[in-house]
Amino acid sequence: MAVQTGLGEPRGPWFVSPELDPDRRGHWAAPGSEGGPGRPSWRGRLLSALAVVALATLSGAAAGSWVAGHDAAGPAAASAAPVPAELVTAAEKTVPGVVSVMVGGSSASSASGSGFAIDREQHIVTNDHILAKGGSGPVTVETSDGRRFNAEVVGRESSSDLAVLKVPASAGLTPLPLAKPNSTRVGEPVIAVGSPLGLAGTVTAGIVSALNRQVKIGNGRHTAVQTDASINPGNSGGPLVNARGEVVGVNTAIATIDGNGSIGIGFAIPIDQVQQTADTIIGRGG
Repeated sequence: MAVQTGLGEPRGPWFVSPELDPDRRGHWAAPGSEGGPGRPSWRGRLLSALAVVALATLSGAAAGSWVAGHDAAGPAAASAAPVPAELVTAAEKTVPGVVSVMVGGSSASSASGSGFAIDREQHIVTNDHILAKGGSGPVTVETSDGRRFNAEVVGRESSSDLAVLKVPASAGLTPLPLAKPNSTRVGEPVIAVGSPLGLAGTVTAGIVSALNRQVKIGNGRHTAVQTDASINPGNSGGPLVNARGEVVGVNTAIATIDGNGSIGIGFAIPIDQVQQTADTIIGRGG
């Protein structure tokens, strides 16, 4: 089944859950089963339509023009969780530390996503696939109050899909506190903050749907936090934050059906892995 592009066409690698990997679990029914000879079963038809994609996107202008030019809406996001008052406070504290990340100059090779400050030295965590798809062009970040800064790439680790940037001290970004390892719980409320489709400072709410979810990223399998908070292309690299305002993960991928955007199944790199990788990159990069 062809995958429709749009929604700020995802500019990162295609991610596939191991459960959807045909090398491990075929999509075609055996002769005599519900699908019949040579026909896909209902499960096969569903899984063949389901892909998990990275969340980097084209420029905000390109994404906006796609939305304006298509009247048919995709499947509605599944998140219907109530929003505790604590999340309002968490959002207020989080937004000043989140940036939009733009890579490359020409529309043909540009990519954008999100990132957030992790220390007073103005180091910013983001996804490596944003940099990879943006090519060798300059990296710029835009703060929540609209200021733009050139960013230095401190280091990248493609295997974990993480990268660290650094901006001048004058940016004055508020570093976000990180949740303690193994403190995240299924069912707890969370917010995703970033720039989906170039809409900077967007906050959406949901819950932690699952922990230790095995997701195939590139050629490797990784453990992810699953959430039903609505995230879309452009949220790549942004934080998933709990009600205490602590980052529990880096939003990296979503499951989609026919490429129609968020269906309430998103994946974030766990914060313990993020912190370990960021510390290694910063130590290595100086």
